[in-house]
Amino acid sequence: MFTLHFKRYLQIFIGCLLSGAAVNIFLIPSQLLSSGISGIAIILYYMFSLPIGVQLIIYNLPIVYLAYRVFGRLYAIDTIIGMTLFSFSIDATSFLGSYNFIDNRMLGSIFGGVLSGIGFGIIFRADSNTGGLDVVGAVIKKFYSFDVGTAIFTLNLVVIFIGMVMFDINTGLFTLICTYVSAEMTNKVVAGFNRKKSIMIISPRAEQIAPLIMQYLNRGVTFFRGEGAFTRQPKNIMFVVVSLTQVGKIKSIVHALDPVAFMIVSDASEVAGRGFTLKNIIPQEIIDRQNDYEDNDSQY
Repeated sequence: MFTLHFKRYLQIFIGCLLSGAAVNIFLIPSQLLSSGISGIAIILYYMFSLPIGVQLIIYNLPIVYLAYRVFGRLYAIDTIIGMTLFSFSIDATSFLGSYNFIDNRMLGSIFGGVLSGIGFGIIFRADSNTGGLDVVGAVIKKFYSFDVGTAIFTLNLVVIFIGMVMFDINTGLFTLICTYVSAEMTNKVVAGFNRKKSIMIISPRAEQIAPLIMQYLNRGVTFFRGEGAFTRQPKNIMFVVVSLTQVGKIKSIVHALDPVAFMIVSDASEVAGRGFTLKNIIPQEIIDRQNDYEDNDSQY
């Protein structure tokens, strides 16, 4: 249990460190803003040189109380941990801004979005948050059935508009690019990079096709029992998840046994379990069954 909690909090810390570094490496040197409460803190940093991390802790105090009142103690504790680590990371990595790694605002907005998106994605994968508008959006959804993404995006637009008014249009537009890139990268990290293909196959020779897939591709196959709407005949529907490079092999196996089989190939954003995140073991009886099929086919 201790190891599990340690890994989770280490993951949160790494995510906060990456997101905090993104602010100091890319956003501040490019005179860009950030989304949410961080954007307000950066505006006041430009105006009065107030530490961004300290500001975030102060601004998040009422949000932490709101999280406690609405979602309970455990959610509030996670919010405090994420908010504190993120605030600490921003101020602790502030020295990185003096190195001036890039001098192009477009590059700053793109790579700032990429790095911060990776960081926030890691945090969200640990089922945590850094406070700010994420909590506000969750509260809005709870009481007003408003989509969280829409709520957060609307509130972010307000911050970006303030930046346009106080600075210039370019600052707001580059910040919008950064926000978009960050959101896309966050979604990809949360969904996982181990994207696979899920395949559904409908064929009267399903009993012969499935063992070949399991034997030669080392992938499990699941049967669904279906019925043709027109013929009212029972059908075996095969479901299998494979890597992208194995799709062609699946098609070859299916086409060899049933050239007119019906197949659907779809994207699978994240796959976990035996054969992917756990070791896959094909039982010996499956191989023996396949040998029986091959013997029967050779008789015809």
